[in-house]
Amino acid sequence: MCDTCGCSQPAEAVTFRRPGTETPAHSHDHAHPHDHDHGHDHQHEHHHDHDHSQSREVKVAQDILQQNDLLAAHNRGWFAGRGILALNLVSSPGSGKTSVLERTISDLRETVPLSVIEGDQQTLRDADRIAATGAPVLQVNTGKGCHLDAAMIQRACDELKPVPDTVLMIENVGNLVCPALFDLGEAAKVVIISVTEGDDKPLKYPTMFAAADLCLINKIDLLPHVNFDVDACEAAARQVNPKLEFVRLAATTGEGMDRWYQWLRDRRAASGGETD
Repeated sequence: MCDTCGCSQPAEAVTFRRPGTETPAHSHDHAHPHDHDHGHDHQHEHHHDHDHSQSREVKVAQDILQQNDLLAAHNRGWFAGRGILALNLVSSPGSGKTSVLERTISDLRETVPLSVIEGDQQTLRDADRIAATGAPVLQVNTGKGCHLDAAMIQRACDELKPVPDTVLMIENVGNLVCPALFDLGEAAKVVIISVTEGDDKPLKYPTMFAAADLCLINKIDLLPHVNFDVDACEAAARQVNPKLEFVRLAATTGEGMDRWYQWLRDRRAASGGETD
C-alpha cells in the first residue's frame, strides 16, 4: 500500500465492512504467483545499485504522495459540494478517540447529523461501538497498513453515502507519524492526546502537530493521578504550530465537551452546513 512509510499491505487487500456483517463490502482476492528465476550475479557494483535503489524509493514516495493529493483534492470538492464537514481524527492508540466520538454522537444526535469512517488494521470493534450509538458507520481495515489514504476515503464514501450537511468523522489508524503525511480531503485534522501520555508528545511528533488544526487533550479527569503538565504540553505544541487551538476535556465525565461542540458548530457553519 505505501512505500512512503514502509507498510507493505497491498491496496487490494484493504477491506470495507459495515458492523453486523462478516463479508467485506469489497472483497478482493488477487493471487499473484511469483515464479521467477533470478539467476543473477550481484557481486559487483553494489554501491551503484544502492544509489539507484535509494533514488527509486524517493521517486516512488513522491509519486504516491502526489497521487494521494490529487485524490484528496477530489474528495475535498465532493465534500464541499454537499456541505459535508469532514474531520480527520488522529492520535496514538489509547488516547480515547472512540470514546470522544461516542460521547459526541450521543450528545449531538438530535441537532447534528454525524457519520463515521473507522480506520483500523483489524477487527470491527470500534465500528461496533459507534454503531451502538445509532450513527452510520463503515469500518476500513487496513491490514498491515498504518494509515488511511484519500483513495480509501473515496471508496468508503461510495459505500457509506453520507448525506448532505453531515459531519463526517474519520477516525484514522492509531499512529502519530504516517497519518500526518496523507491528506484525505478533510477540512481539518484533529489530534487527540491524553494526559496518560507524555506532555512532550508535540515535540516528539512535530509533523502531526504542525499539520493539525485542533488538539483535544483528553482524560483531564485523571490529572490528579498522573504526571502531566497541560500548560507545558500546549506550549510545546505551539512551538511547532503557533495557530493550533486546544480544548481540554474528559470524554467519560463530559467535562470540557461543550467547548469541543462549539468548535464543531463553528466549523460546520463555516463549511456551509446547517446550523442548529
